[in-house]
Amino acid sequence: MSNTNTDNKKVNKEINKFQKSGDIKKAIETCKNAISQDENNAELHIKLGDLYMAWHLDIREIKQYVDDAITEYQRALESCVNSAEIYFKLGMAFYYKRELDKSLNYFKLALEYNTQLSEVNYMIAEVCMKKGDFFEAMEYAQNAINIAPFSSSRAYYLKYNILSFKNRNKILKRYANLFLSFLTLPFDKYARKEVIKHLSYIQFLPALLKISLIVGFKGFNQNVIDMYRDIIEKAPGFVELYINLGKVFFELKRYDDAICEYKMAIWLDSLNLRAYYYLCQLYEEKSDFDNAIETCKKLIELQPYVADFHYSLAQYLYLKGDVEKAVEHYQTVITINQSPKWTSVAAQTLGFIFQENVKNLDAAISAYQNAYNITPSDIDIYLHLGNVFFEKGSQENALAVYKKALELSPHSAKLHCNLGYLYWNKGDIEEAVKEYEKAIKYDNTYDIAYNNLGVIYLDDLGRVQKAKELFELAKKYNPNYALANYNLARSVALSGDKVEAAKLYQIAFDINTYTQELDPVEIEEKIQDLFT
Repeated sequence: MSNTNTDNKKVNKEINKFQKSGDIKKAIETCKNAISQDENNAELHIKLGDLYMAWHLDIREIKQYVDDAITEYQRALESCVNSAEIYFKLGMAFYYKRELDKSLNYFKLALEYNTQLSEVNYMIAEVCMKKGDFFEAMEYAQNAINIAPFSSSRAYYLKYNILSFKNRNKILKRYANLFLSFLTLPFDKYARKEVIKHLSYIQFLPALLKISLIVGFKGFNQNVIDMYRDIIEKAPGFVELYINLGKVFFELKRYDDAICEYKMAIWLDSLNLRAYYYLCQLYEEKSDFDNAIETCKKLIELQPYVADFHYSLAQYLYLKGDVEKAVEHYQTVITINQSPKWTSVAAQTLGFIFQENVKNLDAAISAYQNAYNITPSDIDIYLHLGNVFFEKGSQENALAVYKKALELSPHSAKLHCNLGYLYWNKGDIEEAVKEYEKAIKYDNTYDIAYNNLGVIYLDDLGRVQKAKELFELAKKYNPNYALANYNLARSVALSGDKVEAAKLYQIAFDINTYTQELDPVEIEEKIQDLFT
């Protein structure tokens, strides 16, 4: 054992000498020669794998050595099956090979043998971020910080990026993480290695910190734009600057300028997912769904297994009227099954499309039931499923669904309102009134509940004055409610005030021009009937 250790030290010393001089090829030859004398030397196989990875990542070389690195790490693993270090290195190799699933698998194997590896937690967060699983990415980034709070610059920066994607309104929290990223940079050796690749950019860190502080205290303004422009002029290849400047223009609603910046970032780095992602958001904001679709397709080409991207594309296609293609991508979200949230949302959206657009109620029921199986505590699913059963004429199934939902949310005004409508259609006026009154009790601004209860008092119970009061409340809480104005006009007409009723019918007619709740011919006929 002692001789082996001595030999390893001697070989390592020689290899390091070649490596420091920049002659990686000679270092690899030396390592190979040493391995030929000791085929089962795991330490030398790891070293050779590291050399291949260094060669692979050298920007002056053609990147074609990652498979050689993987082979060496796997050979080392044969005699060190419990080595967290080797699993980590394999994870890194597959990460650079862009095989994210394999990379993630090896990183998690590394954690099985050593849970206290901050860098492994960070890399899992990085992979999850690239796969679009922001929740898990945030969780592992925080794990990395918990393990090494003073040397987790990249984990802080990753949290900043995640918050920029998903919680743009949490400005202080976002920039606190950005500040901590810069603050801990000197103590994070892996972050320093990345920074070394961009030595020419380090001089701009003070300016970027200054920009961050200005944004944090004063928001986005022309001064921030000018500062970014100044840095870009000095470092035109700094991709992140274009993305950040694009975000500034986006916040200021200068969308054409933002598009130019994101496109510039993509021109410099054609694989930059963040630039494509922000560009999609921008086109969506402009309602330019053609360009949003094309940009989203590029995102999916780069990362085909990110549910978020497929969901966005499905939404754009649906808004463009391509329902068939939209359905395909919603189904892809479900197939990927990246997270319960995305899968359930996609299933519910499919249910809505099958119900409203395709008019296939059985398919809609199946989609909503699928969503229920994934997130059984989501009240909206019960509402949707109950509505479809009601539309299909299966009132008993609808009633069962609503009652099940009430067990989870007994104070849901919307649920009680739906139950009221169901009982009303079943002819159970007494129960309908009770449910509408409960809906109003839990939400005293619920315009639909006031209106529907008013119709019951007017048409079923003949209590005109009570109906008027309820319609007036519906109108109060929603002045643009055409149906409430229409029903109030009906009750006023029955009270004998034809002039006031005509005014209310006219208001209903004008509002209905935009809301299209009623048949306009029916309103006109009501006005004519008042004076005939």
